[in-house]
Amino acid sequence: MITIDGEVVKEPKAILRDGMELVYHRLPWREPDAPYLLQVLYEDDDMVALNKPAGLQVLPGGLFQQRTVLMQLQWRASKGSSSLATQGSHPVPVHRLGRGTSGILLCAKTKVAKTSLAAYFAEGTSLIGDSSNANMEQSKRRKISKIYRALVNGILKQDKIIIKEPIGTTRYPGVAKGLYVASPSGKPALSKVEVLERDSQLNQTLVQVEIESGRPHQIRIHLSFIGHPLLGDPLYDVGGQPMCFDSEHEDESFAEDGSVIQKSCVILLSNPESCYFDFTSCRGYERPAKPVPGDCGYYLHAHQLVLSHPTTNEDGISMVESCIKPLRLLKKFSWQRKVLNPRNHFPFHYQIPRMRL
Repeated sequence: MITIDGEVVKEPKAILRDGMELVYHRLPWREPDAPYLLQVLYEDDDMVALNKPAGLQVLPGGLFQQRTVLMQLQWRASKGSSSLATQGSHPVPVHRLGRGTSGILLCAKTKVAKTSLAAYFAEGTSLIGDSSNANMEQSKRRKISKIYRALVNGILKQDKIIIKEPIGTTRYPGVAKGLYVASPSGKPALSKVEVLERDSQLNQTLVQVEIESGRPHQIRIHLSFIGHPLLGDPLYDVGGQPMCFDSEHEDESFAEDGSVIQKSCVILLSNPESCYFDFTSCRGYERPAKPVPGDCGYYLHAHQLVLSHPTTNEDGISMVESCIKPLRLLKKFSWQRKVLNPRNHFPFHYQIPRMRL
């Protein structure tokens, strides 16, 4: 609702004059539901690896401001009793996982570790697309390796596939900055796919994917590009393009993750009906009618992370996390849990009280 000098605006052509007070009355904010358990897989004085559940956003933004990994880490640090509180600060994620992706999320506990780990991730992406011998050798000595597991539609015939399709952006309703898609004019990206199991009855394939670059939604785009989109992916279809796209009805009133972008007063006043919202059906928040990148439902898990320690340079620190429980129960594939460096594994959960959410 919008008021001018305390009176509800009902006339779209109302003229504003000097001294008038225009107020937008926003309804109380309510965030969508999200899981809130975080399991610590590995921890030392410099970094911590968490097991992020699918459906939990990493950083605040859009619809999710409180129900995020970062806010949980801040809350734990404020309690002081948690090992996640170090020198008055809190761990900070050094990379992102999609909201619908589960698995290993690496966080830095010190400024030095944050700088080093961020450089590890950036280095791999910068080397893609340069085929010089020096860069090829440097690529082999990468300080971090990320391996995912995914369940895709269809049966992959080849046991191993290397996908080099560039990734760029295109205009898309609901994504203000553009939707990432397979694009010949995009930035270089490289994914190495290996088949683990095939299920001809369900027409599904379990694959392992190592990414040497870190483009947004890279695995989802690359697997759909070769004709095998992730099972349950509501957005990407064969060819690495969105399932439904109507350029004649673009709506740019939503941010990248589907959150509402506040419109200008001119737009709001152009239709008095838009001053009143019925939030009964959407629980206090709005979302686009078409799929957006933040939508969940696909089967993708950050399974393994191998890296050099950010301060000691110790090589081969490996963390392996089993896939999410629903995937193991709903699908007929076998999943094994394996944790290396058991002395650094903490088998308990950190959780943020529901009242905070």
